[in-house]
Amino acid sequence: MTKALQKIHEIRIRKDALKFASSHMTVFADGTKEHLHGHHYQPTVSVVFKDASFKKMLPFSQIKTGMKKIAALWDEKVLLATENPHFKIKKQTKASLSFELCKKEYLIPADEVVLLKTDNITCETLAQSYFEFLEMELDLFADKNIVSVSVYIEESPGQGAAFTASRK
Repeated sequence: MTKALQKIHEIRIRKDALKFASSHMTVFADGTKEHLHGHHYQPTVSVVFKDASFKKMLPFSQIKTGMKKIAALWDEKVLLATENPHFKIKKQTKASLSFELCKKEYLIPADEVVLLKTDNITCETLAQSYFEFLEMELDLFADKNIVSVSVYIEESPGQGAAFTASRK
């Protein structure tokens, strides 16, 4: 093996216990949208790192703890994109959220909604939002051993999207 090769390691975490079932409505550029529907989302987190030695070991448990928090927050919720130009909150109380999306009005119990700071709810944006939450929760890149972190969100078997963040 050539010594010029960069040697890296990767761990992947994907477990049924870390899935979440959520509803959403993808919005299209012309102002139309899908009907409210749901998926059983299966996240996979991959962490690429340089050194797998005993001293630099990266415990799976840390990542699983962050993933469990996201699953608990997003499971059985309606996910809404607050940065979408076709989304407008009409009234928000502790009990309910009234909003307009693509010229349709909705009223939902507040405890059944998660507002995500993104412009749409798609696998691509969910993967990025998932990563951002995980990074905020775990500060993964504080560990100089970590090269990149990828989140893959599968909305149905064989169909999903990934987001990767890496060191410059």
